[in-house]
Amino acid sequence: MAIEWKGVMPAVTTKFTADDQLDLQMFETNINAQLDAGVHGIVLGGTLGEASTLLEDEKRELTRATVAMVQGKVPVLMNVAEQSTKGAISAAQKAEADGAQGLMMLPPMRYKAGDRETVEYFKAVANNTSLPIMVYNNPVDYKIEVTLDMFEDLLQCDNIEAVKESTRDISNVTRIKNRFGDRLKIMTGVDTLGLESLLMGADGWIAGLVCAFPRETVAIYELQKAGRIQEAVDIYRWFLPLLELDINPKLVQNIKLAEVATGIGTEHVRAPRLPLIGEERQHVLSVIEEGLKRRPTLPDYKNL
Repeated sequence: MAIEWKGVMPAVTTKFTADDQLDLQMFETNINAQLDAGVHGIVLGGTLGEASTLLEDEKRELTRATVAMVQGKVPVLMNVAEQSTKGAISAAQKAEADGAQGLMMLPPMRYKAGDRETVEYFKAVANNTSLPIMVYNNPVDYKIEVTLDMFEDLLQCDNIEAVKESTRDISNVTRIKNRFGDRLKIMTGVDTLGLESLLMGADGWIAGLVCAFPRETVAIYELQKAGRIQEAVDIYRWFLPLLELDINPKLVQNIKLAEVATGIGTEHVRAPRLPLIGEERQHVLSVIEEGLKRRPTLPDYKNL
């Protein structure tokens, strides 16, 4: 399946049971809610998916199960976040063997690679898989920036097709468009810049709070695409306090609490993460409660 880099693609959470096993039943409940809302792809094993805590067998099981659940309706992407080039190539090839249709790929983990090392890392993986690749550019959290000059080199690989733009610099969307046109598709990766990035020309949104609020997230995308900007803005303004739960070190716990509130998840996380307690928990619950109280009535966004 060729990937159309557009629309809303949730970076889904990984569901666990109380005894720390994969909870594929609740996971399927959430995936079905995403598909019903009209998302355009599913991204597995990102930060929200607690990738760093997943065993290799669990990643493979999750990939195969998700491919079976979506039945070709949308592409399934697996995140690659490895410490070595050898490990990244292996992870990409296993994702491809398990049925993933694309990869989201971080720079090398732990080691702060230089520009040349980072470029060679991405190119080595691209040259050892047929899957299309979206480079995850998040220097704020991962301390390595993939610059436009680096992308100039990376785009020699035909299957490097998109960037998850998470620099937090909204003008970077325009810089990318000015330099690469449609050769490098842009998927915004910061929830609190979602609509702004789309209005500036981003092709889609790799979203977080979509895990709990899929219909609202897709509605924002479809409304702005149809030119109904004010309606998109109104929903986005309601959404922003919830979206801010995504730009927080406890984003996994925050969003899983929101999934509980909307009936499509549990708050089980894998250690060393622990469920929220005390004032921190009460603050997040109050944000969610206020959002649910003011939840907007959506237009028929699927038929715009």
